[in-house]
Order: sequence, then structure tokens, then C-alpha cells
Amino acid sequence: MADLLQQSARVPADMSGMRFDQAASGLFPTFSRARLQAWIRDGQLTLNGRQAKAKDRLLGGEELRLEAELEPQGDWEPEAIALDIVYEDEDLLVINKPAGLVVHPAAGNRSGTLLNALLHHCPGLENLPRGGIVHRLDKDTTGLMVVAKTLGAHADLIEQLQERTVSREYEAVAIGTMTGGGTVNARIGRHPRQRTQMAVVETGGRSAVTHYRLVERFAAHTHIRVKLETGRTHQIRVHMAHVRHPLVGDATYGGRFKIPKGASDTLIEALKRFPRQALHAATLGLEHPASGDYCEWSVPLPEDFQQLLATLRAG
Repeated sequence: MADLLQQSARVPADMSGMRFDQAASGLFPTFSRARLQAWIRDGQLTLNGRQAKAKDRLLGGEELRLEAELEPQGDWEPEAIALDIVYEDEDLLVINKPAGLVVHPAAGNRSGTLLNALLHHCPGLENLPRGGIVHRLDKDTTGLMVVAKTLGAHADLIEQLQERTVSREYEAVAIGTMTGGGTVNARIGRHPRQRTQMAVVETGGRSAVTHYRLVERFAAHTHIRVKLETGRTHQIRVHMAHVRHPLVGDATYGGRFKIPKGASDTLIEALKRFPRQALHAATLGLEHPASGDYCEWSVPLPEDFQQLLATLRAG
């Protein structure tokens, strides 16, 4: 049975002159423009209590009222895939994602994703945008992700992410010996030639800020702790490559493999065989969408990451 959604919002003065659907998109950011337009056509999203057209211009001060039935947002199939659940209540779910698990179905991987697993664990997520997923980790990045279980929690978490109040810290192993921590403040956009990749760009793109500090130095590598201000696609991987310290195992941004000077055969083999970028989302902190209390979770490094560090220490 579909859930009944009821929300309202007052059009602020700075939206004067906007189209009805444009203002609705700003006031109800949880939903896509196309979905809001459909609700406008069906009379489920009204203007001052009356049905209106998506192209109608607003003056400011009007009331937008949404009364609609939430329906499945995609044709995703639930799958019995094991989840490492760190925390769960009525509003949210925090999971520790393993390497190799794609977060969301797309062309070429319609099944076997985190979303398929979430729908099996909590079927009601089918009614939420993207199944409650509010942020992503790359397929081969491990660690913490938060998933909304209600529409209210979804809107709240999206707002926290947009306001940059969600705390996200990562562990990574970078190539090269770094002398100290720092901040990378460089815009990220699509690579001008490799369209499946991201890159630091001079113009356009989106603002991106990454802070990093040293945890442990090795002969030719550095274990770092990274804190994100923004959450752009591949942000840590792109920024660390930009400062000439790409992550170990990053086939996309790491460049050609180079044998470190003085490395043992064991270390060389371990570096060659490390199957993914050495990146782990270790700590996640946010305000609980229901209680407002600050919550924080941490998970240990996965076994392959720990083994890599042990081999680096041995040289």
C-alpha cells in the first residue's frame, strides 16, 4: 500500500516571478522536477488550495500544498544480499559497505547492488527517492554510509549534506612520502576528454574542499586521514592525484605503477596485487533527523587495508 504524503510550504519573496514547478522544486528538494510536475498535473500539488499549471508565475506568499501517494520510484528488485548493519532505528540505517559492492543500479548492473540489498532488508524504501540513499561510496571504497528510512529523514539528511554539517572522515594510503597535512580547495568537474572520469578544472565544475593529515609515513607511501567538506564524485581520489599523491591501487587516477626504491619483493607484490583504491570511510557523524542529537559511528579498517599497512611497515 502506498504511503500518503502531506507537506506544505510558503513561497518566499525571493521566488517571486518563478514558475510554479521551479518554486516547487526549490521548496520540495527531495523530489525530482518531473515528479513534481506530474503531481501538479494531477492536482496533488496545489497553489493556494487550487489546481494550477506548472508554468504559472508566482508573486510570493502563496501556499504550496502537497497531498500525494508515494509510489515505487523504480523497478528495482529486492535481493537477499548480506548487509553489515552498524546502526538502525525507525528513521535511518547506517551500514559498513564492503569493497566490490555497487551502491545503486545502473546500466550494466541492474542487480547485486546495495540498493537491491536494502529493499530486501526494508521493503518500504521502494517509496523513497533512490531507495533512501542520500550519498554514495565508489564500488571499491569501503566503509560507512547512512540511508534514510522515512521521507522526513531523507529530506533532513539531504539538507545536512547540502549545508556541509555531516562529518565524514576517511583513511587512505597515498603514494609518496608527504611532509605534512594540508587542504585541497580545487573545483571538480567532468574530465574534458575522458568523460567517465572527474578532474580538477579551471572553469566550471563544482567547489570541492578536502582536508588531510598524516597518520603514518613509510619509505615511499603515507597513511593519511581525510576529512571532506564537500562530497563530489571521486573527490578524494581526484584531489590527492592533483597534489601528486594518488591513492594506492587507484587504477583510474593513479597513473602507471612505479616500483618504489628499495622495496622488498613482498612489498612490490602486495602493491601490484592490491585490488582497489586504498580508501575507507572510517567515521560518520550527523544530527539524528528525529531527535536532533549528534550521532557518530566508526568502523575499523578492513582486513586488506590492515594487511597493506603491515606490509608497508615491514618494507
